[in-house]
Amino acid sequence: MECFRDFIVGVDSIIPLKDGTMVKYINFDNAATTPPFKTVMWFINYFSEYYASIHRGEGYKSRLSTEIYESARDEILNFVGGNKDDTVIFVKNTTEAINKLSYKICSQYPNCVVLTTEMEHHSNLLPWRFRFHVDIVKTDECGRIDLDHLEKKLKNYFGIVKLVAVTYASNVTGYINPVHDIAALCHKYGAKIFVDCAQIAAHKKICMKHEDENKKLDFIAFSAHKMYAPFGVGVLVGNKTILNSGVPDVKGGGTVKVVTDDFVIWEDLPHKEEGGTPNVMGVAALVSAINTLSYIGLDNIEKYENELLKYAASSLKEIEKIKFYCDGVENKVAIIPFNIEGVNHNEVAKILSEEYGIGVRNGCFCAQPYVHKLLKLTKNDIKNIIRDSDITKRPGMVRLSFGLYNTFEEIDRLKYALNNIAKGNN
Repeated sequence: MECFRDFIVGVDSIIPLKDGTMVKYINFDNAATTPPFKTVMWFINYFSEYYASIHRGEGYKSRLSTEIYESARDEILNFVGGNKDDTVIFVKNTTEAINKLSYKICSQYPNCVVLTTEMEHHSNLLPWRFRFHVDIVKTDECGRIDLDHLEKKLKNYFGIVKLVAVTYASNVTGYINPVHDIAALCHKYGAKIFVDCAQIAAHKKICMKHEDENKKLDFIAFSAHKMYAPFGVGVLVGNKTILNSGVPDVKGGGTVKVVTDDFVIWEDLPHKEEGGTPNVMGVAALVSAINTLSYIGLDNIEKYENELLKYAASSLKEIEKIKFYCDGVENKVAIIPFNIEGVNHNEVAKILSEEYGIGVRNGCFCAQPYVHKLLKLTKNDIKNIIRDSDITKRPGMVRLSFGLYNTFEEIDRLKYALNNIAKGNN
């Protein structure tokens, strides 16, 4: 798999350290954003010669750009194993996709309930919290979803839960949820399921369909910037009938067939939900990235990244004072959260960057309730966090997240750096 390192832009970038020396940069922050594929950048550069405004244009470039944009929907449905009743709506990112879905779910049910979990990114928590009655499904001490608690919640609400919103893989711990089993529970009690696929799409095959109809996924969303494709686009995929309900949450150009002083006739789905000039370059980049991921093979990627995960977990355990948070390596994407006793997470990340040229993420990763639970913080601890104006001193973790281009040698360099930090040799 290391030959696929050649697919990535910037893997050999040389950056300055604090002391002025130059080193090759190591990126272990792929859960936030991945670097771009060279194939993506090549295609964008090629396509830029033919790029034009899409829809309603008869010029050659407009028709070609429209074809690339519209044909992308079928390619995306194929990539995620979509159902025949699904549609693809282009948005800016996963956050916008979830917000858009929140305007469609429960539009006919004023008293509906949405269930989500303790392990969610804020983007799969806040849009629901401010529109519906939201209840939370617990996780165990290691941060894994409690399926018994989920079923208990579904039973107790007597059928008024209309949606269960759950992540496919946690952006904090990397745990992969059994989403098809969760789907079966949802459908048993009359609820739909939405799956946040932002952390899984570049690492493991997604299939919305299932041989058991009760286990199909109703809605998913993901972002291109975590799939080696910059330029800011995301997708919401799901049931056409539900996504077509009501008026668009973003109204304007491209969303209408007819406008008069007296009435509006909205466009057909998906254009009805894609107000304004669309991000054609972003869609082109996403399709190029999907083609490259498919060429490499998601099964190959998953296998290699699992090897990286196991190697890192085994190697880093030898470092004194390192603390992992339920550090198993099974059924996870390649993410490791940790702390070093006696050294603030922000300081660890800063030293890794300034003295070793290693990029990681630290903090609560837009999942504060989940991280607070894993850190075993009390309500009093959280009150003190709110009072403390210095965010660098707030509790958090350091997160390693691997991509298909990372190497075992890079993990060795990380181990050397963390050893020095743990021993105070920096």
